[in-house]
Amino acid sequence: MGPVVPEFSRHQRQPRCSRLWSGPLGDQPFPGLLPKNLSREELVDALRAAVVDRKGPLVTLNKPQGLPVTGKSGELTLLSVLPELSQSLGLGEQELQVVRASGKESSGLVLLSSCPQTASRLQKFFIHSQRAQRPTATYCAVTNGIPTASEGKIQAALKLEHIDGVNLTVPVKAPSRKDILEGVKKTLSHFRVVATGSGCALVQLQPLTGPG
Repeated sequence: MGPVVPEFSRHQRQPRCSRLWSGPLGDQPFPGLLPKNLSREELVDALRAAVVDRKGPLVTLNKPQGLPVTGKSGELTLLSVLPELSQSLGLGEQELQVVRASGKESSGLVLLSSCPQTASRLQKFFIHSQRAQRPTATYCAVTNGIPTASEGKIQAALKLEHIDGVNLTVPVKAPSRKDILEGVKKTLSHFRVVATGSGCALVQLQPLTGPG
């Protein structure tokens, strides 16, 4: 789960942000979500258009929020359409594998590889870095309020909560042992304020614990 920035004060200058997903949003409760009821073919086309870099066996694409990486049998997921996406990108029998991807409720870069050996080496690198508490992912967030410190570390207990049809990560104050057993996770993250304005801030976040 991603980190949270607590403790805000007020300030000035508007940060400039861009929406990562520009497809039809319909009546989604939150902007930037993956449109509902996409066909398999439409999802493959959207992911092909979302490719931002190709280098050797590696393919990087910008995953929209709302797309799960894995799921139940028959569910439309990133993993389920990789064979079609591989064909669409002209990879033939070299089927793409997921090296690194954010969860369903996060948008952001996904790293894929058409080479099993390369995928395995990179996955081991990410696991080793996470155990050593070295950041392997960077998130950007717009906060309602401005952190009093421009840079630092945040320790927070987080849980997933279903709000308006979407699973969102929310903080838990003073979690009990029961909370931890029920899925509340203690996290440590580094944050840095990049820009501020109109009572909000653009913050760069790097999880040091848990899935990044």
